[in-house]
Amino acid sequence: MKGRFVKDIKGFTGLEAAITLIAFITVAAVFSYVLLGAGFFSTQKGQEVVHTGVQQVSSSMEIVGSVIGYGNTTSNELKGTVFTIQLTAGGQPIDLSKTVITIVNPKDGQSVELKYNASTTSSQDAATASQYGVYWVTTVNTGGADSYLEEFEKAEIYIDLEAAGFTLNPNEVFLIEIKPPMGATYPLELKVPPSIDPTMVLLQ
Repeated sequence: MKGRFVKDIKGFTGLEAAITLIAFITVAAVFSYVLLGAGFFSTQKGQEVVHTGVQQVSSSMEIVGSVIGYGNTTSNELKGTVFTIQLTAGGQPIDLSKTVITIVNPKDGQSVELKYNASTTSSQDAATASQYGVYWVTTVNTGGADSYLEEFEKAEIYIDLEAAGFTLNPNEVFLIEIKPPMGATYPLELKVPPSIDPTMVLLQ
């Protein structure tokens, strides 16, 4: 009987099994670290999105006192309006140089956007057909006011309605929308009084 050759089949040795196990553990650890890192990153980004969303839907400013109107008794029209703004409690500073004020007359659909223009003497001096005038009533900057509305500061805003092309008669309603670069738009719905006087309080 001729001899037969049998193929030598060997199983894993203990060392090979240990190396394979270590490799699996290493891969699993790296994969877990990547997933954990991605989870932390997603959580952080989610918190940032929520914080930004809260800032965007909440208004940081408020009106102080009444909204005053100046009337043209000759033409029996409202010629301008002035009001004072400040930050709400805990509100973020607002750059007025990047804040747009829109005036809307719902009666005829007329709409005009006004940009920032400051004065050191009077808000009326700085108001034009395309700009709202700003006079800093109080400021925290010792070197003079900048364009930022900050805590404890008050800014007087004057809008020259006549120069902007608006004709507003007694009992007519118009809208003012203050749009800061960050945060919600602050809307004002105002009504011209039944009688036009040189100075009067506008109805809200």
